[in-house]
Amino acid sequence: MANKLLRFIDLHAGEEDKHKVLENVKSNISFRGSNLWILACAIVIASIGLNMNSTAVVIGAMLISPLMGPIIGAGFSLGIFDFDLLKRALKNLAIATFVGLLVSTFYFVLSPFKETQSELLSRTSPNIYDILIAFFGGLVGVIAITRVEKGNPIPGVAIATALMPPLCTAGYGLAIANYKFFLGALFLYTINCVFICLATFFIVKYLKYPPAKQIDEKREKQVKYVITTLILVLLLPSIYFAYKLIDQKKYEQKIELFINNEFSNKGYTLLYKKISFNAKPKKLALGFLTKKFTPDEIKSLNERLNTYDIAKTVLQIRQDTTDIKKYILNEINVGKSGINKKDLKIASLEQKILADQYDNKALLSEVKIIFPEIENLSVSNHTFNKNTDSLKVVPILIYQSKIELPEDSKQKLTLWLQQRLSKNKIEIYKQN
Repeated sequence: MANKLLRFIDLHAGEEDKHKVLENVKSNISFRGSNLWILACAIVIASIGLNMNSTAVVIGAMLISPLMGPIIGAGFSLGIFDFDLLKRALKNLAIATFVGLLVSTFYFVLSPFKETQSELLSRTSPNIYDILIAFFGGLVGVIAITRVEKGNPIPGVAIATALMPPLCTAGYGLAIANYKFFLGALFLYTINCVFICLATFFIVKYLKYPPAKQIDEKREKQVKYVITTLILVLLLPSIYFAYKLIDQKKYEQKIELFINNEFSNKGYTLLYKKISFNAKPKKLALGFLTKKFTPDEIKSLNERLNTYDIAKTVLQIRQDTTDIKKYILNEINVGKSGINKKDLKIASLEQKILADQYDNKALLSEVKIIFPEIENLSVSNHTFNKNTDSLKVVPILIYQSKIELPEDSKQKLTLWLQQRLSKNKIEIYKQN
């Protein structure tokens, strides 16, 4: 049974000739001529995609990028202890990295649009999940390279490991002189390169590629020490960033619970929300459609933050509607806000909802087929929360019959009407 299981997961099945694989890897290391031009064009496309906040364009750039070549080459050279090949791979990776930074920086310097889009921001704070993606993506890539049938994993690996976007984001950081962006993106790029390389190294060792030359045990231990040190150097900051990310997500969830319980469920329409997580103390700024709060109410709300385990946070209520409108319009124009023109239109129309007109005659003819005991009915909308920002309209059905409908019949009628009228809530009453 154990032998069958081992054969089932054996990577040696379907393996390409080792000499052929190695020659193929070596041929993809060099960045000269066409490879350099393809890289430069891919960098420009990725930079445009990041600038436009277009995921599709960024993915397209990753698919045509030849950056994987020298990284896979470095992993192979470590696995077979070919240090000349390692030097060559690292040299070409350095050339590719320099060209990528140069081209992307040049593009963003010339670009008239320098707003920090979400596609750019997502590449400035690497964490442990980026390491996992790079490592397992690298595993898939090198396994595919060592197969006779290459299949289609390689394009997926190029997308998953995402080498191009952080390199372009680093160029963006240089272009706008934001060195925090530059270092964060460069760290992510380094993580991707190193862990793709390490994944390659492990597969090469597992498949028992013959060493290019025999080395003594001391030298082999030195290689292992260098690899272990590199893993720790990259792993520890990534774990810290992952912890910070999880901490921020938990904090934001508590904020959402606080807003829902203290404002949304009480009918106050929220127009503006800004969380300053990294400020000291943390800040939560809110603005509402019509509701105004007194200083005592604001003080009480600040005190209530502690009941939601939201510590070291100051709640600020923006009462000036002119400032709020200016902020929202500005956020719409630069494309950074979750509040768009449609949301604002909905918010303003919540106060002006008109009752829908129902065809009671048609409804009665349909209902009588299912519930013949109903003699007549009338459906109309009823307005709730008139004096709040959250106006709600619920359809109410009043029916005439000699006997009151049983509870199970009422439930069936309610479900049917919800489907028929496309409403989430229906109330049913018998006319006395």
